[in-house]
Amino acid sequence: MTSPDLPAELRAALNTRLEGLSRSDAAGRAAVISQTYREGGGSGTIRTETDALAYALARMPATYAAVVASLNALTEIRPDFAPASLLDVGAGPGTATWAASETFSSLQRLTLLDANGALRTLAQELFRDSARLNDVSYTLGQAGALLAQTGPADLVVASYMIGELGDAERAALAEALWAKTKDTLLVVEPGTPAGYARIIALRARLIAAGAHVVAPCPHDAACPLVAPDWCHFSQRLQRSRAHKQVKGVEVPFEDERFAYVALSRAKVAARPSRVLAQPDVGKVEIAAKLCTADGVVVAKVPRRAKADYAAARRWRWGDAV
Repeated sequence: MTSPDLPAELRAALNTRLEGLSRSDAAGRAAVISQTYREGGGSGTIRTETDALAYALARMPATYAAVVASLNALTEIRPDFAPASLLDVGAGPGTATWAASETFSSLQRLTLLDANGALRTLAQELFRDSARLNDVSYTLGQAGALLAQTGPADLVVASYMIGELGDAERAALAEALWAKTKDTLLVVEPGTPAGYARIIALRARLIAAGAHVVAPCPHDAACPLVAPDWCHFSQRLQRSRAHKQVKGVEVPFEDERFAYVALSRAKVAARPSRVLAQPDVGKVEIAAKLCTADGVVVAKVPRRAKADYAAARRWRWGDAV
């Protein structure tokens, strides 16, 4: 499994560019950018090198952790998946590309698309010192238009970007992403009810077009969860000193909530159930909410079943079991 924390090479590249940056200025800029995203806006407030650095410092660690967690879930189900090409749509500072590169040593051709010039410049600077990523292709422009001119890839990733689009644009982009997917498409969104709703809509549209779910779902049927419940997961990551400064916090870790779906051209033979919440460990039994091929169930493992109970004690939110 790939670590959810930023790789040393990326941390070093970021630290080099943070020298001389005012942490209070970065914190203020990051707060404005975060507020814009929370209100449904996009990356339009990221206009300068300092804006891009502030954004990367505040959000890159958590976004990286969520993408890595999603890729880990994918590789757990498909350990033989070895993509040679990556298409990172809405790539921003290159977060998903770093995550995919750490996960798959097989990657040789990496293509990135984004409309934000400041984030593209930062991504290229961070890639420059990397032996593996110093020769990526990063094209500036709107994803919808660029996809028509871009070749297909074994692995296509769209992380934290479809929420910036309207419903009609999102539906068209989903089909365009799938058209460029030779093997597997991964879409990651914030773990909010709205983020989950976007994932579920894309999932349904692409299953109708012939896609099959690899993770997190153990089936291709409609999601069995009923509002106000929603499917999302959590990944803990460590905060650096600079990360804590720009976030204005002292807690040394962060829990990133995210929703995701990995879709493949080929149906996976066996898909395990998924733990949908942290299990309740009691003196008599362990109760775990699972999404199974037959729907959502609460599995109860009694303490007297020693081997099963010991196994269930290791279950964590998001695990495949």
